[in-house]
Amino acid sequence: MSEALDLLKKILKTNSVNPPGNEEDVARIIADKLKENGIESTIRAIGPNRAYLVARVKGTGNKKSLVFSGHMDTVPPGDIAWEHGPFDAKEINGCIYGRGASDMKSGLAALTMAMIEIARSQVSLEGDLVLAATAGEEVDSLGARAMIEDGILKNAGAMIIGEPSNNEIFVAHKGALWVEVVSYGKTAHGSMPEQGINAIDNMVTFMNALSTKFEFNYKEDHLLGGPTLNIGTISGGVRTNVVPDMCRLQIDIRTVPGQNHQEILSDIKGLCKDIEGSSNAKFDLKILNDLVAVGTSIDNPLIQLALSTADELFKCEHKPKGVRFYTDASTFVPGLGNNLPVLIYGPGNETMAHKPNEYVEVSQYIDSIKFYKEVALRYLG
Repeated sequence: MSEALDLLKKILKTNSVNPPGNEEDVARIIADKLKENGIESTIRAIGPNRAYLVARVKGTGNKKSLVFSGHMDTVPPGDIAWEHGPFDAKEINGCIYGRGASDMKSGLAALTMAMIEIARSQVSLEGDLVLAATAGEEVDSLGARAMIEDGILKNAGAMIIGEPSNNEIFVAHKGALWVEVVSYGKTAHGSMPEQGINAIDNMVTFMNALSTKFEFNYKEDHLLGGPTLNIGTISGGVRTNVVPDMCRLQIDIRTVPGQNHQEILSDIKGLCKDIEGSSNAKFDLKILNDLVAVGTSIDNPLIQLALSTADELFKCEHKPKGVRFYTDASTFVPGLGNNLPVLIYGPGNETMAHKPNEYVEVSQYIDSIKFYKEVALRYLG
């Protein structure tokens, strides 16, 4: 157990806040640990001190590979003071604190340790076991996209992503469509507003239309429910006594499997055109994030294996669940084939992600290593 804890603490103490990322520092730590155990890895640079890592325990080739996936970057620690330093990796009362302790350096370390234990066992695998440590998941999935472009995971048959799930079985997650809407106007003196075009007024018209006229076309998902829409930011104007000539709005849309993002965009553009046609408004739209929803059937062999393994190991019944956040699966599944089964399972509570005083329970971390190891041996056996 001490070996596994040492690895986790070492990568927690390594600042890989994104931006800028600095994932290469984490990749080097993982690569060194793998090399100690006879596992060679490849680190591919994708920017200044940014990289992804791929390692492989070779199988006979009779089965497609099983991919262990986790990201090396974290969100910033925030402005609120932490009780324990975000990069100190303090172990207190059975928990380890640090930025990324839950999301998701504990999952990444556990996947690494499970691979090492399998390699040490020298058991024969029918397919390759691959560790894919990505960069940039918290912003733009830079590492996952680079892996797809490089073709290094093209023989993947299934994937386990170590995002925090409280060691529950997650088989689906929502997609994300982030849209920026910009309203343009014309400046004038604040005492003579009739001489200008108020971009904020026109944005208010758009927001009212979005609230009253926009509707999602979807089928309720039995695990994820329905889609959501949240206006996340709005900014406009330069001074109180100036008619604003620009207003910027950002929308966070979370979708469920089966929804068409292009259809959603088309509907939003239609609202803008309707307003433009009946007023002096002018709008532009920009896509900030476009990640598909992901779902794997509970009847899939990987999911059934995961459920039975968890039940057996931990002596309690597990049921498949869905989660609202997105993962690198939104990039991997379209890139590797829409039939790629994905299991999301990891130590840490997903509600702790991005919060101050983030932590992971040591017992969950150790249990996840046992789970990853056993599922991989059974899947590739």
